[in-house]
Order: sequence, then structure tokens, then C-alpha cells
Amino acid sequence: MWFFSKKKCLEDSGLLAGAVDRHSHILFSVDDGVRELEDSLGILDYLAERGVADVWMTPHIMEDVPNTTERLTKRFEQLCEAYQGTVRLHLAAEYMMDSLLMKRIADHDILTMEDNMILVETSTWRAPEDWKLMFEKIQAAGYKPVFAHVERYQYLKSSDYDELYRKGILMQLNFGSLTGFYGDTAKKKAHELLAKGYYAFCGSDCHRFSNLRRQCEASILDKTDIAQLGRIFR
Repeated sequence: MWFFSKKKCLEDSGLLAGAVDRHSHILFSVDDGVRELEDSLGILDYLAERGVADVWMTPHIMEDVPNTTERLTKRFEQLCEAYQGTVRLHLAAEYMMDSLLMKRIADHDILTMEDNMILVETSTWRAPEDWKLMFEKIQAAGYKPVFAHVERYQYLKSSDYDELYRKGILMQLNFGSLTGFYGDTAKKKAHELLAKGYYAFCGSDCHRFSNLRRQCEASILDKTDIAQLGRIFR
């Protein structure tokens, strides 16, 4: 078969057929992602043409971008009303692990995925001082944390990933990391974590159509990638 002889790009691999994108910034005009409704619709059409089944809108919520549940819900309803395609749309959020997140948890004001899963992130370069305790508090409140694009965190070592996995912290891969889109270190980590089977989910983390297309068309996938990505894309 093709993957024994050469690598393929994600677009040609067939993996996108029936795929679930767990992380995107496609919801327009709410954060640093897509700005216009027409751009959101164009990206969704592109994904639909490649067979993507579900897309989660996960706009940022953090102290610097204090989106409210009400505001995001209204904007999501506008997108759903305008979109006439085949992709199933869902709303959650990507929460920075900061004091605002802990307040929202205390107030039971969280946009979750199914099974009470909550997508969370930290700074790429530096973790909150009490980040491990914050994970414990999130779990104690009844949520299941999904740690966004874990391969991109420069402060995490191999032993940290092992500990996160043992403690039931679900990990999400940005598939662009496999292409080197976020640099060689993230690429190396992504392949290592994928081979270990640590990832539970995959996402585009799409902010711009041009970047999404570039990542989908990069030739990166070998036999091991296919086996593991087939599991986490569903």
C-alpha cells in the first residue's frame, strides 16, 4: 500500500473522512481567530469537501479575552443559522488555566464538550505555578480536562507527559505540529506522543484558512501516523 513506500499528506490520506476536529477558532469575531462570517463559512465548506463530520468551535476564554458564555452562544447561533452545509457544529471553549477559569468553574459557568470534558491550555513557554494543583481542582469539580496541543509546551518534559497520562489528563494534538508548523521541537514531541498512544483527540486549531490548507497539504504521514491518527480523529 502507498504508506509503505512514501509519506502522504493529510488531505490525501482519507483520515479526514468522518473526522472530528476538536479544536478550532473558526467562530468568527470573538478572539484572535477568524474575523468574518464569510471566512468561517468558507473554512467549513473546505472541511466538508474533505469529509470532516464534526467541528468544535473552541474560542479563547482567559483573563485577557474574557468571553462570556452568553456572547459565544449568541455568535454560535448566528453561525449555525448561516451555515447550510453538512458539518455538524458544536460549541465549547479553550480555557486558559488562570484565575478566570477557576472562577467560572466555581460558578458552574463552563462550555464543555460531551462527557463534561473541558479544553484547557497554558502559556506555551511557562506554566502557572500551581498548574498540577489546578488540574486536580478541575477534576475534583467533576470535569475531565483535555490539555490542548500538549506538544507545544516547552516546559513539559517526557516525565511530565507520563504523569499527565497516568492521572487521566486527556491530551489533544494539533495535527499541524506533525508538519513542523510550530517548529522542530513540537514536531518531535508530537511524533513521540503519537507513537506512545498518549493522544486522545486531534484538532486543527484553525485560526486562518491559509494555515489550515497549508497543514492539510503537507506530506507528513507514514504507517505509524496513519494507525494512531485514525483513532484520535474520531
